[in-house]
Amino acid sequence: MGKFEAIDDLCINTIRTLSIDMIQKANSGHPGLPLGAAPMMYVLWKNHLQFNPGEPEWADRDRFVLSAGHGSALLYSLLHLFGYALTLDDLKSFRQWESITPGHPESTHTPGVEATTGPLGQGSANAVGMAIAERALAYRFNKPGHTIVDHHTYALVSDGDIMEGICAEASSLAGHLKLGKLIFLYDANDISLDGPASLSFSTEDVAKRYEAYGWQVLHAANGDTDLDAIDKAITDAKADTSQPSIIIIKTTIGYGSPNKSGKSSAHGSPLGEEEVTLTKKALEWKYDETFFIPDDAANHLKTVIDKGKTLHAGWEKQYSTYSKEFPELHAEWESLAHSWFPGTSIIDYPMWEPGDKLATRQASNTILNAIGEKVGSIIGGTADLSISTLAHIKDGGVFNGQTGEGRNIYFGVREHAMAGLANGMAYHGGVRPFVSTFLIFSDYMRPSIRLAAMNKLPVIYIFSHDSIAVGEDGPTHEPVEQIMSLRMIPGLTVIRPADANETTEAWRWIMHHNGPVALILSRQKLPVIDEDRCAPADNLKHGAYILSNTDGTPDGIIITTGSEIHIALEAQAILAEEGIKARVVSMPCWEIFQGETQAYKESVLPPDITARVSVEAGITLGWERWIGSKGTPLGIAGYGASAPGDVVMEKYGFVPASIVRAMKLLLK
Repeated sequence: MGKFEAIDDLCINTIRTLSIDMIQKANSGHPGLPLGAAPMMYVLWKNHLQFNPGEPEWADRDRFVLSAGHGSALLYSLLHLFGYALTLDDLKSFRQWESITPGHPESTHTPGVEATTGPLGQGSANAVGMAIAERALAYRFNKPGHTIVDHHTYALVSDGDIMEGICAEASSLAGHLKLGKLIFLYDANDISLDGPASLSFSTEDVAKRYEAYGWQVLHAANGDTDLDAIDKAITDAKADTSQPSIIIIKTTIGYGSPNKSGKSSAHGSPLGEEEVTLTKKALEWKYDETFFIPDDAANHLKTVIDKGKTLHAGWEKQYSTYSKEFPELHAEWESLAHSWFPGTSIIDYPMWEPGDKLATRQASNTILNAIGEKVGSIIGGTADLSISTLAHIKDGGVFNGQTGEGRNIYFGVREHAMAGLANGMAYHGGVRPFVSTFLIFSDYMRPSIRLAAMNKLPVIYIFSHDSIAVGEDGPTHEPVEQIMSLRMIPGLTVIRPADANETTEAWRWIMHHNGPVALILSRQKLPVIDEDRCAPADNLKHGAYILSNTDGTPDGIIITTGSEIHIALEAQAILAEEGIKARVVSMPCWEIFQGETQAYKESVLPPDITARVSVEAGITLGWERWIGSKGTPLGIAGYGASAPGDVVMEKYGFVPASIVRAMKLLLK
C-alpha cells in the first residue's frame, strides 16, 4: 500500500472503535460518519495538518472544520489520539452533562475545536471565512524573508452540507476569490438521514458544479481503504494555490458494520452492543476492552505529535527574528493575539453639532472610516449594498483572495454565507469582521447570528433601513418584527441609535465589546439632538438614559429608540404646554440597560411612575418589560406600505399627537 503500512490501518481502526464506543456508551450519536470518514481524517491529520496539540491557539496552525458536526465522535477521537487535552474520561462522558465532548462540536468547550458546527452548511462557510482571514493577515504581516502567516484551511463536508444553500453561496464566493489555501474533503457516502441521497439529490453533478464555481476538483474513488489515493489528492490540492480545491471521496457510511454499513440506519443512532461487537470483528479488532488504544498505535501517533511540536518551534524561532526586525508589526500582532481592541484608544471619533441633519447610516460610514484609519484589523463588506448601507472603508481597496490585499469584501447577494463567513473570520482570529445589509434581510442571516452569539464572536452587523420609514419600497422591505426578533437572541447586543452622536457612541462601545453586535441604522435623515437641552449621547454606554427630564417628579415617561426619539421630544413639549410633565428616555440598547445596577435602572424608570408610553416603529411584543402592565406600547401590527417614508410614518401614527393622546389616556 505504498507508504502506508499495517500500523496505519491499526490507527484508523483505533479512531473508529473509540468513536463507536463513545456513541454506544452515551446511547446517542452518529456512528456512520466516523466509521466511513476515519481513513481520510487519519491521512489528513497524520501527513498534512499543521498543528501543535500543546499550543492549540498557535496562530499559524492549519484550521480544520468538521462541517458535518454530527460526526463529533470522530473529531473527539482525533483530538485525543493526536495529543490534545481530551482524556479518555472525556470521551467516556460524550454527550453528558457538563462534559467537554458535547453532541456537536463547540469551540468554546473543547480544545482543538475550531468552530461550533452541526447546523449543516455552517462549517463550510466558516472555513471560507477562515481562509479569507489567513490571506488578510498574510498580506498585512508577512515580509520578504519572514512568512509568519502561511497555513491551510480544511473542512470535512457531507452530502447534507453540499445540499445546503449557505454552502453553495460560500463555495461560489470562494471560487470567485480564488482562495487557494482552502480545501474541502467531501465525504460522499450518498446517504442522508431519510435514506439514500437519491431521494432528493439524484441529478446534480457536484464535481461539475464546483468546476463551475472555479474550484479544482479531485477524486478518491475508494475512501474506505485507499489511503494513497486520499494522500495524493490532498497533496495535489495543496499544490494548486490558484483556486480552492474539493476532494470528492467516496466512502461507505457505517463502514465495517455487517448490518448497517451503507444504510441510513447507521447515520444517527447507536449501532447497539451486538452490532458494535460484530463491527469490531469485521474490522479485525483483536481487543475486547472498550475505549482501548493499542500501544503500537499510540507510539505511532506520537511521532505526528512530535512533528507538530517541531513545526511550531521552527515558527517561533522565525517569529523571534521577525519581532526584532519589525517591532511595530510585532506589537500589533501581539495585541491582536490577546485582544480584539488594538488601536481603539487613538481613534478620532467624529461628533456632530445641533442643526446637522443626516441619516445614522451616513454617520456610521464616517465613523467606520475613522476607525479604519487607526484599526488595521477591521475588515468586511456588504451583500451588494455598499452604496445603500454605506458600510465601506474609503480607500480600503477590494479584497483580493490571492494576495489578501484590500479590506472591502464584496459578498454579492449572499446574505446567509456573508454571516457564516464573518463567523469564520472571527473564529480564525486576528481580524474584526463587519457585515452589512438592510435590516429586513437579517432574517437570511439568523442561523449564523445565533451561532455568533452562542460563541461570543465579535462580529459587527450593520443593518440599515430600519423601519417603515424605508417608504416607497413597501412592506417587503420594511422591517417590522426584525428588531424584536434580534433582541430575542441571547448574547447578541442590539443598538438602535437616535442620531449621529448616539451612533458615534454606539461604535465607541462596540469597539470595546467582545461579542456580536447588531447596529440598527436609519435610511432617512435625522436631526442631531441638542445636547445643551438634552443629555449627552455618551450616556448610550448605559443602554438607556434620561434624554430630556422635567422639573420635579414626572407624571409619565416616554421610552423610545432611533428615529422615534424626535417625535417623542416634540410630544414632550406639547404635553408640557398642557401642564403634563413627561420624561423622555432614550433606550438605544435593551441588553446594556438590563446589565446596569438596579439602582440605576430605577433612577431612569422609577417603579412608582406607571404611566409609560413606548414608541418604536415595529411590533410591540416585549416592550411590556419596560412599560409594565399599565403602560401603552405604540408600534405596528401590520407590515407597512409603499409610499414616501414620512407619509407611511404619519399614516401609522408615528406623530407627536399619538404619543400625547396615549399619555393623556394613561393619566386620566
